[in-house]
Amino acid sequence: MTALFRRRRNIKPALALVVFFAFLAGFLYLIDRTLRSTFFSIAEVKAVQAATEAAQRAIQREVSDGNLQYQDFIYIHKDAQGHVVLMQANTVKINGVAADTALVIQKALEGLRWQSFSIPLGQALGIPMFANYGPRITYHVVPVGSVRVNIMDKFETAGINQTKHAIYLNFDTNVRIVIPSKTGEASVASQMPLAESIIVGSVPSTFVSVPGSIFGSGLVK
Repeated sequence: MTALFRRRRNIKPALALVVFFAFLAGFLYLIDRTLRSTFFSIAEVKAVQAATEAAQRAIQREVSDGNLQYQDFIYIHKDAQGHVVLMQANTVKINGVAADTALVIQKALEGLRWQSFSIPLGQALGIPMFANYGPRITYHVVPVGSVRVNIMDKFETAGINQTKHAIYLNFDTNVRIVIPSKTGEASVASQMPLAESIIVGSVPSTFVSVPGSIFGSGLVK
């Protein structure tokens, strides 16, 4: 009887220890899941920002190196009095710029593939004073899919009897964010001005371009 009583007394601390470790494991699992989701959200924002900045720098270099001007995209025809009677899109140049820019953006994003980014654990906790502290968790940005580039235009009133004609470049693609035990994709998109001009007088009713509002497009896989 005494031995049985002692055995039961020994079981209680062991059971309490098992319950404690089970609770601790569950708590740590819950924290891990919560922090992982928070960390991924932060990594996603930073990855999109890094990809957008890399693409925009590549576009700026392409525009600067090519010395692109408004006249490269649009032919303007005037009558004897100097009035604009016809605006014609240079579709060959537009489609060439779109295709070249898509290649440049793809190359810039590929450069991110070999870089490592990190976020302090304190930032994932959401406590401002600890944002720069704690072990740094590494993540990677991998471009996936195609880079889609569209060149489009927009007319805006610029003053009395004046109209601003602006030409923009839109691009969008996807990147994959890879962190320990989790991956996901995010969309990257941006718009940048390429060229613009002020048209004095009324905009001619004849404007020859590619059908639709989009001049040209480039696609790189």
